Amino acid sequence: MVIEQKDLSEMLETAIVAARLAGQRAMEEINYTKVSEKNATELVTQADTQCQKIIIDRIKENFPDHGFIAEEGQFGKLFKQPPRGDRAIWWVIDPIDGTNNFAHQVPLFAVCVAAMYKGEPIVGVIFDPATESMYTAVKDGEAQLNSRRILAGEEDINQFSSIGLDSHFESLGGLPAWIYEIIHRTRFRNLGTTALQIAYVAKGGLIATIVNTPKLWDIAAGAVIAEAAGAFVSNWQGEKIFPMDLDSYDGAKFQTIVANKKVHAEIVELLKK
Repeated sequence: MVIEQKDLSEMLETAIVAARLAGQRAMEEINYTKVSEKNATELVTQADTQCQKIIIDRIKENFPDHGFIAEEGQFGKLFKQPPRGDRAIWWVIDPIDGTNNFAHQVPLFAVCVAAMYKGEPIVGVIFDPATESMYTAVKDGEAQLNSRRILAGEEDINQFSSIGLDSHFESLGGLPAWIYEIIHRTRFRNLGTTALQIAYVAKGGLIATIVNTPKLWDIAAGAVIAEAAGAFVSNWQGEKIFPMDLDSYDGAKFQTIVANKKVHAEIVELLKK
């Protein structure tokens, strides 16, 4: 079944409204929310579950047969509800990307809402409620920030450019050698939110971001936006991440590179060192 432009527009509008409502709630809760440990590396707050419910409820009003994959399920697991009907469309949701920032009252986080069809993201919204910045795109459309077109640009690796880095490299046994080269050659950044780092690549603020442990909800919305802005999205070997099997997805992590076209190949080679 073909997804038409009208369908994409309706899903995008729903995602924008849902993300804005959730972001507004998050900002209301940031100084008061209760914090607990979800696992050894992640915190969760009361606002995470509240914002997720706001998003899902809003989407269900317009698309009751669609499925959901979201970060906050029971007992620290993901929330998953398969789609019904002919169109196997999944919504992939991270209610607060940057929970550690949020839990420490640092207003640097994002609400992420994506729609996926046949294993590929087709609608993406990243909302930064602290700055009222709404990043949006649909597959094969324009990437926009607050309804104005954005592009990833073609800046190369230099002493004034910035590359976003992850903060989780335990699985690699420590910091890999290529990180030291990036630190030496660029003004590297870690924002504490994968989604915003991808959004900044899409608008040309970062030339790339390299993340070791993101899950689907961290990258799905950003992948649509970044590719619409002219960036490349791949794994660390330079291969495409999508399409993927959503029916079997259980929270696996994806080593991910999002980079402008000028530097993507160079970064892939750098990570092989």
